[in-house]
Amino acid sequence: MYAIMGVTGQVGGAAAKKLLAAGKAVRAIVRDERKAEAWRALGAEAAIADYLDSAALEAAFAGAEGVFVMIPPTFYPKDGFPEARAFVKAVGTALEKAAVPKFAALSSVGAHRSEGLGIIESLHILETELGRLAIPSVFLRAAWFMENALWDIEPARADGRVPHFLSPLDRKIPMISTADVGAIAADALQQTWSGTRCLELLGPESYSPADIAAVLAKLIGRPAEAISVPRADWADAFIRQGGPADRVNGRLAMLDGFNAGWIDFEYRGTEIVRGTIALEEALAKLL
Repeated sequence: MYAIMGVTGQVGGAAAKKLLAAGKAVRAIVRDERKAEAWRALGAEAAIADYLDSAALEAAFAGAEGVFVMIPPTFYPKDGFPEARAFVKAVGTALEKAAVPKFAALSSVGAHRSEGLGIIESLHILETELGRLAIPSVFLRAAWFMENALWDIEPARADGRVPHFLSPLDRKIPMISTADVGAIAADALQQTWSGTRCLELLGPESYSPADIAAVLAKLIGRPAEAISVPRADWADAFIRQGGPADRVNGRLAMLDGFNAGWIDFEYRGTEIVRGTIALEEALAKLL
């Protein structure tokens, strides 16, 4: 049996469904009992656990032959990332006490670096702390999610302009579909290894903001053009979206890291795994 965190999200849900499709027993870990029934209907067992409750997580992990773990994203963290540290501590304690034989953890491109990451630093913390456990582990460093383009659909349809924080607009960066990440996680959990592995996950090819706009234009049937959001306007944009004014710097630093090329894969001592879902397929599903 495989225990899967994050099943109500895109990556965890894809991992659980792939394991179920392969005939594997799955324990879907949810934080809300109301979301458990859908997974029971798919043939999974359900466990209820808050991600800060190490005892509940321990019970959810107990007896599993492999566990997929993740921490909830915090887009506007407090200084020092106390939220991520609390989640990582709870997960790590549960993995040890449940005597889990192996685990896979969702991480990010760039997580091998200790600075200049913005909010991705939370996943550097995850790799550092969970990497200390004497349990076979695999960290899945996912590229930029293709599904981030969900926010581009409305402006593309409305006026054919797709505002972007990534620049330059024609620079291609590694991207991957969340469905591919989940499938790779499911495959990794079924493997046998010792020690710590790092898998760097890419899609079939890299894409730029201009590529995203072009694919959206094709799918929605109207012209669409990527435009750059001026760096001076970023903070105000995130504040308008609901970000606390004193906590938007993490998102700014992450985008600066991508635009400078600082946030990239390590490519040394890691395993490179490519997904199969192209950008057009991923965006078609969003539509």
